[in-house]
Amino acid sequence: MSIRYMKAPPTTYVMQFKDGRVKREGPGLSFFYWAPTTTVVAVPLASSDVPFAFNEITQDFQAVTLQGQLTYRVADPKLLAGLLDYSVKPSGEYASEDPSKLEERLVQIAQVRARTVVQSMPLREVLVQAATIEAKVLAGLRETEAVRMLGVEVQGFALLSARPTPEMARALEAEAREALQRRADEAIYARRNAAVEQERRIKESEIATELSVEAGKRQIREAQIAADIAVEEQRASFMDRWSENERKAAEAKAYALEKTLAPVRDVDWKVLMAAAGGGNDPKLNIALAFREMAENAGKIGELNVSPDLLRSLLSAPSGNQGRHG
Repeated sequence: MSIRYMKAPPTTYVMQFKDGRVKREGPGLSFFYWAPTTTVVAVPLASSDVPFAFNEITQDFQAVTLQGQLTYRVADPKLLAGLLDYSVKPSGEYASEDPSKLEERLVQIAQVRARTVVQSMPLREVLVQAATIEAKVLAGLRETEAVRMLGVEVQGFALLSARPTPEMARALEAEAREALQRRADEAIYARRNAAVEQERRIKESEIATELSVEAGKRQIREAQIAADIAVEEQRASFMDRWSENERKAAEAKAYALEKTLAPVRDVDWKVLMAAAGGGNDPKLNIALAFREMAENAGKIGELNVSPDLLRSLLSAPSGNQGRHG
């Protein structure tokens, strides 16, 4: 039978051509058509993911492999159907291979944009800045005239991996290990320095404490010395005052004695002795007699004093004793 039935899902834009003109078009159409005179075009509207793998050269002339996927959707199916053959057979298969060429063209355009971005970056940045590459490539694809001419909207460009050559990967791994080892050594060194610094601070604190204690002791000693000096000064002041008082007392006594002795200063001592009542003492009189003889020894020729006479003179009772008796 030449009458066919076409039923498309909502994600497929269908156009029915008859005699070179579009008889009906739209997404998700269902209709019967006469196969000998009708051409049916079906353009998928759903978004599609296209995997890719690019081998590119970085700014520092290092090979790198980019792997990911490109997401797109057909925004203008009529424009795309005018460029590529999306006609379907009665069996539902595409009549040509043009639908598969769309993905190839998009991947080629994405590779050109990715090459431009990668060649402006060194290998290290390419390996670690996937988000930057994705943003730049996606912006470039959306601004590309070739993509707009196909009636396609690029929805996403995801970079899943960026790998250098095995030799460069090993070299980067070795360098990274060395860098990590250096950082580990620096961390150990910093920890040791911190320990030494902490020990120094502890020592300084101990020294400061000792200095503070010694300063306190010195202040105590200085206070004690100041107290001793004050006591000695008070004692010296007291001694000066005491000496002055003693001197004044001695001067007063000397003045009183001088005034007392002034009347009898020129009187003979013998007269004074007699006036004092010493003449009544026989022993004193004998002593005075002997003194007179001693003073006039040059005038006396010879004087004999027997022991009995001396004993009797010394043992004779004094006048006062005789009166009491």
